[in-house]
Formats: sequence, C-alpha cells, structure tokens
Amino acid sequence: MVNTLKKNKLIIYAFYFFLYAFIGWCMETLYCVITLGEFHKRGFLYGPICPIYGYGALILILFFSNYKKNSLKLFFYAGIIFSVFEYIVSFLLDATLKLKCWDYTNEFFNLNGRITLAFSIAWGFIAILFINHIHPFIRKKVDHLVKKIPLRVRYTIFNVCFIIFITDTVLSCIKYIKII
Repeated sequence: MVNTLKKNKLIIYAFYFFLYAFIGWCMETLYCVITLGEFHKRGFLYGPICPIYGYGALILILFFSNYKKNSLKLFFYAGIIFSVFEYIVSFLLDATLKLKCWDYTNEFFNLNGRITLAFSIAWGFIAILFINHIHPFIRKKVDHLVKKIPLRVRYTIFNVCFIIFITDTVLSCIKYIKII
C-alpha cells in the first residue's frame, strides 16, 4: 500500500513536470512569435517541452510551497535559487553540448550572459504567482483528473511519457554533440 502511494505521488509529480515543461515551451514559443514575428523552435529537445520549466515547477512545488503565506521570503528565495539554477543549466548546456539557449549579454546587470537582474526579479514574481494561484488551480484539476484514471492506466501513461522523454533527451544530445 505504501509503495503504491509513493508510485502514485511520483506519477503525479511526473505529470506536473511534463505539463509545466509543455506550458513553458508554449510560453517560449509565443514569446518568439511576438518578439520575432515568426515561429522558432524553443528548447533543445525535439519534442514540445522545455525541461527547465518542468524542473523549475517541481522545485517550487517541493521546496517553496511552505512560503505561500510569506510572499517576501518566497520572492527573494525563488529569485536567488532560480538565478543559480538558470546559471547552472546555461553553463551545463554550453559546456556539454555547446548550446546557448539564451543569452543576456546585452541586458543590464547580467552575469556572463547567463543570468540577469531583470529575470532574477521576474523569477521572484513568477514564484509568488505560481505558488499562490497557478499551481493550486492546476493541482485541483489534476487531482480531479487522476481520480478518474485507473492506476494501471496511470502507470502506462507514466512509462510511455518517461520512455519518450529519455529517448528525446538522448537523441537531442546526440544531435548536439554529433556522435553519429
């Protein structure tokens, strides 16, 4: 019974990851359409997700939900943590795949073009919005949906999504490091 509860929780977190990674990809794509006037594929994966948004959402859900009633702490902690997270992801993508998914070099108060003060502040506001409004709304919808899906079907969906994600990640990495 305990093992089933842990698996179910893992499946729900995986669902959040994929959902928020997809929403992040949509936001990035829409931003490009608005600012550049045309579609540009965003992210480094073939599929329509930006994992950094999925991981970011999980970080907020797992570690920042306790700050729901303290917006000031949430703002500052999230601004700092997500700036560090963004810097590390940018560094790793550049170091391992020679990939630069974003460049803030021309932005005011940037650090090596990887992070900027404006986005650090934005991450703080986004965290407040996410923890207090977006995720509670999504969580309610997900809880309602999950109750309707049999456990076996949830496991199957999880396994298929996981396999697709891992395959996409491996193939994308091969593309960028040009192994084949």
